[in-house]
Amino acid sequence: MPPARLLRRAVAALAVVAVVLTGCAPAKHQVSAPSPIASTAEPDHGDLASFYGQQLEWSTCDEGQCAKVRVPLDYDDPAGRTIQLALARHEAPGTPLGSLLVNPGGPGASGVDFLNGFVGEATDDLLKNFDVVSFDPRGVQRSSPVRCVDDAEMDRITAINPPDGSDDSLQGAIDESAKFSKECVNTSGEVPAHIDTVSAAKDLDIMRSALGDASLYYLGFSYGTKLGATYAALFPKQAGRMVLDGALDPTLTDGDVEEGQAGGFEKALRAYVADCQAGSKCPLSGSVDDGMQQIGDLLDRARKQPLQTSDGRPLTQALAFSGIALTLYSQSYWSALTDGLNAAIHEGDGTLLLSYSDAYYDRGADGTYTTNTTEAFRSITCLDERGDPDFDAMRTQAKQIGKVAPTVGQFFSYGGTTCADWAVPEVGGLQDYSAQGAPPILVVGTTNDPATPYAWAEKLATTLSSGVLLTYEGEGHTAYRSSNTCIANAVDSYLIGGTVPADGTRC
Repeated sequence: MPPARLLRRAVAALAVVAVVLTGCAPAKHQVSAPSPIASTAEPDHGDLASFYGQQLEWSTCDEGQCAKVRVPLDYDDPAGRTIQLALARHEAPGTPLGSLLVNPGGPGASGVDFLNGFVGEATDDLLKNFDVVSFDPRGVQRSSPVRCVDDAEMDRITAINPPDGSDDSLQGAIDESAKFSKECVNTSGEVPAHIDTVSAAKDLDIMRSALGDASLYYLGFSYGTKLGATYAALFPKQAGRMVLDGALDPTLTDGDVEEGQAGGFEKALRAYVADCQAGSKCPLSGSVDDGMQQIGDLLDRARKQPLQTSDGRPLTQALAFSGIALTLYSQSYWSALTDGLNAAIHEGDGTLLLSYSDAYYDRGADGTYTTNTTEAFRSITCLDERGDPDFDAMRTQAKQIGKVAPTVGQFFSYGGTTCADWAVPEVGGLQDYSAQGAPPILVVGTTNDPATPYAWAEKLATTLSSGVLLTYEGEGHTAYRSSNTCIANAVDSYLIGGTVPADGTRC
């Protein structure tokens, strides 16, 4: 089974050091967006009327306040089974403008778990003006979570190396994924068939109504941009001030995503190597190309002979790459990668890289997986789109990916095996994501984002009829909470005051 496609916003037991810069290209002009929280009329919701305008019952919880909102499991059968989605809220002092819904990405990441971290890094201005609300989307953690396998089986699955391109390896990957999906259905019943992105976007509109807002104010990261763009396309008249950071354009094909991410991680790894070699403790010698080759050699060695670790679990090639990939989500993690590579290359010790991989997969020190992110990720991904399972087509695509990313391309190839024999049918997306009639939607892209390459932000800003592109020139995955005051000021000015930066503004 190929590894997850790394669209989630990584949460690791690593100290996040904010990179604070202040330079920002001046906007050529500014446009004031409408104030839609107070102005948009609620439409007739027909068979879904009973779900709209729910009265939420908030109670004290570790995240501040928590509540549940009721939604139909199947929007084609609103009179059928219902499920409850978990919400968490950080209240603004005084009288807020309304609620700001935030989503950390994934698909499959818990917004409830994300809330406290977001509040700790958000600007004071944002927190003064909004009740910040996050949520676990359907199928995730506290919201009818899809469950598939036990911890021991998850250990086995995450350690499986990617296919080598042979017929046997590709069929083996398909069989592994099919087995996994059947376990999801056996354990979770109807839920795995109804956790697609379109259904989750419809849930957002019910949340908006239950929160008492006429329009949706929204800040989505990574996959959360796809969720937000889907919402805007479905409900352009209810879309308010929306910010999509670390963009994933919903019109991208499965192959586009694989090749784009492979290139993104290759580029980010090269940037790390150059930075590492400029320091004094770098384990990588020679040129940047030499350093990339040394990392490639380590990954090849781990495939042939997994590295030993202190807890007894061998570091396979797949786990080694997951550990390396995690540290590329933020430049503040690069020193941790240097420590991990030093131990692995010079001492044959994979303990640190394994700990980074465990952080990526939300595996606790006691061996338990603290979230269902991996299960939800695979399940949502396979509902939204199926890659081409033809072996020859996959091999052709893999050759192209290898040209773009010679060091890490193998970990993004053969994605067609993941959903080829999935146990529930594909749901798919929308035909049109232009969101005609929506107010300006701010799309934020980082020039060297490994997980959601900058070109995707450019494309999403074009796909959306009212898309406005804001660029952060720097490293890392997403920009608002980890880049600079220029990005923060531009985002806050839009969300709070409706001031739209000029399209193409760069920070």
